Amino acid sequence: MAKKTEKDLKSTIVLKALEQAEQMGWANVALSDVAEAAGVSLAELFDLVEDKADILALFGRMIDRRVLEAVSKSDPSVSERDRLFDIMMERYEALNDYRAGLVSILESFRFDPKQALISAPHLCRSMSWMLEAAGLETSGVRGALKVAGLTGVYLKTLRVWRDDESADLSRVMAALDKDLGRAEQFANTLGF
Repeated sequence: MAKKTEKDLKSTIVLKALEQAEQMGWANVALSDVAEAAGVSLAELFDLVEDKADILALFGRMIDRRVLEAVSKSDPSVSERDRLFDIMMERYEALNDYRAGLVSILESFRFDPKQALISAPHLCRSMSWMLEAAGLETSGVRGALKVAGLTGVYLKTLRVWRDDESADLSRVMAALDKDLGRAEQFANTLGF
């Protein structure tokens, strides 16, 4: 059998960690549980990830990659809001494959806000990539405000996603459209 690459091992670790989160709750998952489920020693896990927050950062990058692969080159004839809407919906659809584990992780953040704070920079980087995929500038003060705004929209809509188990994510679509509209209105007020 071929030896797994580092990328393959990290992917296995992330997926097994999500399974563990689904089965026992993220707050109860120890790194030793993840190592055992992934079929690696604790020392090997140590070489690949720093901690549970690092596993979540790797998961975020996996989702980013999946979304970036799925979206086509941004079409300038489509409005910025519509491009962002399509990209963000692609993201929520990608998250659906890991729903149970992610819901457990989101619940754990309520009782361990430190983990949410540690994840914030990774989330902002993800939102920067989503803006880039939509063909929107992310540098400078305006870019930083766009990243912050999209991060807020994403987190607000993520709460709706958590409770929307419909196949078409209709509640998520409605909330995302509404919140992107508000963000667009706010940006226009500021002269963006």
